[in-house]
Amino acid sequence: MAFYKSSWFKYLKNFIIGVGAAIVMMGALFKIQSWPYGGEMLTAGLCTEAFLFLLLGILPPEKDYYWEKLYPGLEQHNSKIAPLTAGGAQHLAEDLPGLNGEVVEQKLGGMLNELQSMSKSLGSLKALQEVDFSSTGDQIKSMSNFYTRMNEAMANLSDSLDDTRTYKDQLTSLNKNLGSLNNVYGNVLSAMSNINTK
Repeated sequence: MAFYKSSWFKYLKNFIIGVGAAIVMMGALFKIQSWPYGGEMLTAGLCTEAFLFLLLGILPPEKDYYWEKLYPGLEQHNSKIAPLTAGGAQHLAEDLPGLNGEVVEQKLGGMLNELQSMSKSLGSLKALQEVDFSSTGDQIKSMSNFYTRMNEAMANLSDSLDDTRTYKDQLTSLNKNLGSLNNVYGNVLSAMSNINTK
């Protein structure tokens, strides 16, 4: 930043202008009244003022801000001032033909939507930051134990399925044996009944 834009330089410039003007006025008073040192004071004050006018001619002017263009009616004493976003854009568009109030409002609306979207994203990040992951390790261990036990149960179920098949095969074979035993028993009974009839 240039030194002439700094606040201390602006204060110093105003101070020197004020002191120089006071010396010129006092010198003029002393000269008019014909008091002693009036000529010297007038010369010192005018030299100071000449230096300041030279300085003000060399330094670039301050940027002017035309707030009445953004706030129509600002220059009027009792006007009700509303910013462009509150509906003053139409009046501004009439004053400045190159500026379309609808375009300004659309761009401001788009910027507002983007800011709201960013705010939601930041809120989500904050919520994620507040999540407590300290017990996650314990939960992963308990899940691992659950899966291990589940695998063991599946293996036991597979073994019991094999046992069930073996049991079913043995029952089938027992049924066949019982069927043939019934045939033998039926033959014995018919032989016994033949013996009894003779």
